[in-house]
Amino acid sequence: MSGHFTGLRPTIFFTFLLLSLALIAFFLQFPDPTTRFTDTKDDPVTKMGSGLPGPVRSSSVDCAGLLGQSGKVSFPYFRNWKFDFGSDLSPKISITSTTSGGIEQILPWIFYHKVIGISNFFLFVEGNAASVATYKVLQSIKGVKIIHRTRDLEEQQANSIIMAREAEMDWIIHLDTDELMYPAGSQEYSVRKLLSDVPGDVDTVVFPNYESSVERDDIKEPFSEVTMFKKNFDHLSKETYFGYYNEASQGNPNYFLTYGNGKSAARVQDHLRPNGAHRWHNYLKNLNEIKFDEAAVLHYTYSKFLDLTSRRDRCGCKPTREDIERCFMLDFDRNAFVIASTSTEEEMLDWYRDHVVWTDKELKLKLLKRGILTRTYTPTVIIQSLKESGVFSSVIASAQTNISDSDKRNLLSSENVNKSSNYNLRKIGEDQGRKVLEFSAVNSHAVPPQSLPGLNDIHLHI
Repeated sequence: MSGHFTGLRPTIFFTFLLLSLALIAFFLQFPDPTTRFTDTKDDPVTKMGSGLPGPVRSSSVDCAGLLGQSGKVSFPYFRNWKFDFGSDLSPKISITSTTSGGIEQILPWIFYHKVIGISNFFLFVEGNAASVATYKVLQSIKGVKIIHRTRDLEEQQANSIIMAREAEMDWIIHLDTDELMYPAGSQEYSVRKLLSDVPGDVDTVVFPNYESSVERDDIKEPFSEVTMFKKNFDHLSKETYFGYYNEASQGNPNYFLTYGNGKSAARVQDHLRPNGAHRWHNYLKNLNEIKFDEAAVLHYTYSKFLDLTSRRDRCGCKPTREDIERCFMLDFDRNAFVIASTSTEEEMLDWYRDHVVWTDKELKLKLLKRGILTRTYTPTVIIQSLKESGVFSSVIASAQTNISDSDKRNLLSSENVNKSSNYNLRKIGEDQGRKVLEFSAVNSHAVPPQSLPGLNDIHLHI
């Protein structure tokens, strides 16, 4: 018996050796993710320079703890980035946005987009975003222009084009601060690379939007915690989209909770104006538009339970049919407002779990397999790495502790204008009513937020 066992030893040894070599060969075929960009001459890392300050600890900065800091860096290529690039980037891309968000939302949003090639930001601020504390931080970031939102918003939005031209921008994108660009299809994970490959005769490019599909009801930081998204109709086959429409809708009025018509990037040119929040318009010519097949905008909508009450609290509408139809364009927004206005917190949480949170594991796996749901970890990894590297806390800590008296007077004056403007907006319902004031005035045919095709539209797509 022992002789038989001894004879098996060489066989066992060589079998183990072959399996080990096979496993090593398998893992070696995958490139090291931490060096993916460093071998590319024109990658964002090479262009962004070096010397990013390390973590700064300051007990005087209230937001630093929330935005986090530590000595740990997940990916080495985040180290030593100054984000002071500008003249050496081509094409130069800017984002324009109207926001009332807090610094804990805006900072990750800005620096994520700096990582993927955006150099300039034109922010029309109100509410929390217009506070003196937030202003001090934002105005200290290179490439960020702060404009306090007033009643003359049509002229302000037009000025975003003027500012883009003065900054020698090549492209401008309208994006909200609950949205992230997702440059899929680019080897460098770069919006700059995507747009540099667009043919010269194309004026605008549409990024179809994906919608966040949250899996918990206690999300605090959507950019860092949400990894599952529902794909747009434009990135699915008609058979898949309509075949699984009811299951993907989860009993809600439409396939997406909110809008489905994407966001658009436009070449900066004469006579360009915003045509709503989703498209652009030129008074003297028809714009040549194309749509990306893979790249998208990630829309983190209703990703926190508190989004229900925050929308209600910002809006002066009453839960009546007349007010709701005037205030909100999309069915889900109307339903959510009614629930938030007429229900207890427990009832709201139950409704949120039923209509927003994806709790059915079998359904999730089924729709992930069919490609309707998809997972992406890249934004989460980038933002978490920036956070852990101390980028956000360093910006906050290095912001000026004092501003001049004249600047304080200007800020207070702007804040008073914001309050007056917000009061008037609440009379007609702030949430969607504000968007009408902001964008519809630009031209009478402004493109509003639109839902994706429903089952009643299937005959239009056969």
